[in-house]
Amino acid sequence: MRASLIQIAVDEDEPVGSRRRRVAALVREQSGADLVVLPELWTTGAFAYEEFGREAEPLRGPTYEAMAEAASDAGVWLHAGSIPERAPAGNGSAAGDGALYNTSLVFSPSGELAAAYRKIHRFGFDKGEAVLMGAGRDLVTVRLPGTTLGVATCYDLRFPELFRGLVDAGAETLVIPAGWPERRRAHWTLLARARAVENQAFVLACGTAGTHAGVPQAGHSVVVDPWGEVLAEAGPGEEILTVDLDPAKVAATREQFPALKDRVLGLEPPRLPG
Repeated sequence: MRASLIQIAVDEDEPVGSRRRRVAALVREQSGADLVVLPELWTTGAFAYEEFGREAEPLRGPTYEAMAEAASDAGVWLHAGSIPERAPAGNGSAAGDGALYNTSLVFSPSGELAAAYRKIHRFGFDKGEAVLMGAGRDLVTVRLPGTTLGVATCYDLRFPELFRGLVDAGAETLVIPAGWPERRRAHWTLLARARAVENQAFVLACGTAGTHAGVPQAGHSVVVDPWGEVLAEAGPGEEILTVDLDPAKVAATREQFPALKDRVLGLEPPRLPG
């Protein structure tokens, strides 16, 4: 399986429509790949909070249309990164009518929507994404020929229980688009390798380059194998990282070192004395 991670540089002076067209052209150039991955919130920038509401779009909005067409033209599975999605008014969402979500889109080689994932763990603590966007509730996997993708986004990377849930649902390749800041780049690589090792799965972690609202981005998209070995890593700028993966390595690793079978679940909390 050939995977191409497109590490987009988000330039605040580039209009969103222009970047959308440019990224669609980059996707079309990956026609020899099986899977193409884009970063988180590449239309706006992950830290450009004031742009979320202005550039929010319905699920089947302009980014959806452009990426569906690009996937079909290239004949690839496309994880199109994520968009600021504005849910329809009156949809009964817990976050209220017209709520915003950080939503990833996955397209089949025919341009059909294969999955949409609303980010579960929102970053910002008491500001930014954490207060501007609603939280997703559902784990999402996508079956491809030869492997099953488990879908997560950026800050999700810090929560290993989410990835255990994806593995329990059959995931063998974990795809993580992100807008990760440069100041925590060491965590990015460390956590990507940890998620690969503990879940004995491939990790495809695709970040952004450039600067979002004054926040320099880490870049350094990375592909990690089920033993935790880094197969390829990008630099800090815009770059396309293409790697050939052997999906059979997941099953072989889990058979050779069957640590997942030794999981102990449902442990009781410690009892206090007295």
